[in-house]
Amino acid sequence: NMDRHHYEMFTKFGDDGFLLHLDNARGFGRHSHDETSILAPLSQCCTIKRTTLLRLQLLAEPEYRLSDVMRESLLQDRLAPVLTEPHLLALDRRLQLILEAVRKCIDTYGEAKVVANDTTQPEAPASDRAKLTT
Repeated sequence: NMDRHHYEMFTKFGDDGFLLHLDNARGFGRHSHDETSILAPLSQCCTIKRTTLLRLQLLAEPEYRLSDVMRESLLQDRLAPVLTEPHLLALDRRLQLILEAVRKCIDTYGEAKVVANDTTQPEAPASDRAKLTT
């Protein structure tokens, strides 16, 4: 998100304050322009979590298309329509650009180096494992 460069600190409650990011919705930008420079971290590092990749792949499937999911979600917003149809369709196109960047990384480095497996649970120490008896 290109405009995520400003933040405020909410400190009304003293030490229990929290970071507040301000988003001016520029992340949607012009529906007709895809700012591919924001893919540089992905293209340069060529690393993505498996769960993230699986979610992106799911949102590219016709029955779970990102634009459809977003459109349905935004219908609940009191300010609907929040995004225009061209902006919603741009989400699908941009998702394909992300998936293509991941494919290029996998083609170059192999899936084992690109896709970080975050779906496995670390094994519990032997002392914490349940004892099985027969």
